Amino acid sequence: MFENKKAILATVVIGVIAGFLVYGLSSGGDKGATGSLGSVSGDISFRDAVGQKAPDFSLESINGKTVKLSDYRGKNVVLFFTEGSMCYPACWDQMAEFANDNRFNSDSVVVFSITPDPKSEWEKIIQQVPKLSGAKILFDTTKVVSSSYDVLNLPSSMHKGSFPGHTYFIVDKEGVIRYSLDDPRMSIQNDKLADELKKLA
Repeated sequence: MFENKKAILATVVIGVIAGFLVYGLSSGGDKGATGSLGSVSGDISFRDAVGQKAPDFSLESINGKTVKLSDYRGKNVVLFFTEGSMCYPACWDQMAEFANDNRFNSDSVVVFSITPDPKSEWEKIIQQVPKLSGAKILFDTTKVVSSSYDVLNLPSSMHKGSFPGHTYFIVDKEGVIRYSLDDPRMSIQNDKLADELKKLA
């Protein structure tokens, strides 16, 4: 009888431990981060990016959906790699300018702002800054996509090797990079990018 009680107790203890482990894995940590680990195929050198096929990637978006670059074939895609929420106000301003400029929100053009922050952080920011509500933000929390696009060690990065800075790519309708720009001044680049997009029309 004593042995039976020991067996029952051991089963209960194992069950409790297993329950905590499952709960911890499913609910622990920042859900914005764990849901946005993302994936990427291929690597490029920023210096030689123009003319190369853009590495395909999948990242979580601000609306909780997964965005895959190759799903946007047939559109010109602008990728804006940003240092994230710490880059205030420059990156925030550029993201807002994209969100509210019809030249970058059309049947033929889409812009994605890629940040290393967790989604939860930008959900709070957007609640406080309505002009950012239209921004198409993707979350590269592991920086696997930023690394693949070679934007972690460019002049615009304030934290070299760790975070991107203020870097742009234009990917054409066939998935080829047609323009790249790293901007250490962190200025608004809508007009310059719009001019480059006109060349692809």
